[in-house]
Amino acid sequence: MSGAKGVVLRIVQYGLSDVLRSRWLAAYALFFLVATEALLRFGGAGPRSLLALMNVILLVIPLVTVVFGTMYLYHAREFIELLLAQPVSRRQLFAGLYLGITIALAVGFVVGAGTPLAARMFGSAAFRTTAASLLGAGLALTAVFSAVALYLTVHIQDRVRGLGAAIGVWLGTAVLYDGLVLLLATMLADYPLERPLLGLMLANPVDLARVALLLQFDVSALMGYTGAVFESFFGTAGGLAVAALALAAWVAVPLWLGLRGFQRKDF
Repeated sequence: MSGAKGVVLRIVQYGLSDVLRSRWLAAYALFFLVATEALLRFGGAGPRSLLALMNVILLVIPLVTVVFGTMYLYHAREFIELLLAQPVSRRQLFAGLYLGITIALAVGFVVGAGTPLAARMFGSAAFRTTAASLLGAGLALTAVFSAVALYLTVHIQDRVRGLGAAIGVWLGTAVLYDGLVLLLATMLADYPLERPLLGLMLANPVDLARVALLLQFDVSALMGYTGAVFESFFGTAGGLAVAALALAAWVAVPLWLGLRGFQRKDF
């Protein structure tokens, strides 16, 4: 077991060193550094600037993670083939690839967004709690969309199609999904939709992170009766456990499907 862990660790170390040298990752960290600092400096370290930062996180992290992860894995195909010729199991290689990409992107996000937030941690307790929630949501979305990127590259051979699918996943989860939910809620406004809407939130990691963060800002009253339902559900220990399980499933299911395809794939 220790030997298997050592192999995975060496693969992770190589992936980290490779990704951390990438200019794309440096630009990613710099973007969050500049955006977070600008929002906090000109908007004040208050709810409004943190709400704006939340919207940036929910849009940028899924896009960059799934696109960068997909491109990196396609470019690493020769490296993968080289390792498969060595005494390395496909399960170990798969785990090392996922952890390398996820940790590198997580480091870029935390360094970029976390540095301006940490500089203002001496403020109110509410600011510290909300800032920690924003960082936690960003890390969770990084883990989710890294798993999705790995699944796509395993099951789609062509790079152009894979990149198109990655962008399509981002558009569907971060942009179009909200519009479809709003349309459904408007068309069926005369029916009790609280439970179906809760199910729809759990079925999309971006919406799940958005609702959980909005409740941190105590703006559920602005969301009407549905917001009260969300608060009564996610504000309980059981609701938080269900939300955590849903996010874990969004990581585990793409990884499981990706691993199955990776073990059968003919490189």
